[in-house]
Amino acid sequence: MNSKGLSRMQLFLFFTEGVSVRHWAEKELLERELALYRALQPHLGGITFVTYGDARDLGYREALGDIRVVCNRWRLPQHYYAAMLPRVLPLGRRGPALFKTHQLQGGRVALQAARTYGGKLIARCGFPYAENMERRYGSHSPQLRHARELERAVFPAAERVVVTTPAMRESLLERCLVPPQRLRVIPNYVLTDVFSPASAGRRRPRRLCFVGRLSKEKNLFALVEAVRGLDVELLVVGSGGLEGQIREKARSQNLPVCFLGNVPHLELPRILNSSEVFVLPSLYEGHPKVLIEAMACGLPVIGTDVPGIRELIRHRHTGYLCGTTAGEIRAAIREVLDDAELRARMGPNAREFAVRNFALERVASMELALLEELAP
Repeated sequence: MNSKGLSRMQLFLFFTEGVSVRHWAEKELLERELALYRALQPHLGGITFVTYGDARDLGYREALGDIRVVCNRWRLPQHYYAAMLPRVLPLGRRGPALFKTHQLQGGRVALQAARTYGGKLIARCGFPYAENMERRYGSHSPQLRHARELERAVFPAAERVVVTTPAMRESLLERCLVPPQRLRVIPNYVLTDVFSPASAGRRRPRRLCFVGRLSKEKNLFALVEAVRGLDVELLVVGSGGLEGQIREKARSQNLPVCFLGNVPHLELPRILNSSEVFVLPSLYEGHPKVLIEAMACGLPVIGTDVPGIRELIRHRHTGYLCGTTAGEIRAAIREVLDDAELRARMGPNAREFAVRNFALERVASMELALLEELAP
């Protein structure tokens, strides 16, 4: 697919408020996030990342290749920079433009840019922003009110709204925020050629692995407590605001937990494939890439039976679902580790499911089809 209209199209990707290319690189996410846009680039007239970083974002030119960057090289206060952005984009005479959000946060600036230049807006929302604000801060919180206001401002004005799961689509339809003909479900992708199974002999018996932010919604205190008294080793990959407290709990109680911090994204397959089971104990999720990456490695996975996870795991077929308490997680770990036949069934099923639904090639073709809809 490479129509004349699409080959002239300029795509401007607006980063989430406060996020930069440097942020992606420091969080070891750059290669993962770039993969889709490298796949789209040959079909388009150009791609520009609109970031909230300073001039250091320009230092990633080698990694970005032909993807251009607009950043706050003037070091303006963020609100001044955001207000100025819609007037300084390098459109020139390169052809028609599409404006896309990486997440809903930052959508107002993208919408203003689309209006300024007469372009079309694709409002992407990779996770249920308002629902997450309600779960985290409560139904009467200013955070939820802000999220609802942002949805009402951006979604109805967008030419297309992209969400990552059918559940998110149904939520927007129920709240009458977007007409169904403007809604598209395009899931997160994983690099299934990179995240692939290694030989079974490389997996260390009774080693568990978690990857993610060390924050409240990830429910790490319950997972750390769950391994108490078990003959296991738990690898924890990631960082976050609760890291110090979780480390102290593991240290003071002599729990079998090893903290690896952030690691390069392309190192994750080796860590996952060194483990026998992956565990995601979250209280809620959107569309968790790391769970799909573990599944793509053919790893038996345990996930809590909560929104965002239950949609990806078919119990005892592609993974194992359990409750969110330490006792429930511990019982699930015991059952999966003690049942070799169950692990041998779930791992390959998980790999097949991940490749069929979330391979980069499939998601890139869905993105191109969306762009083709909007090409002149």
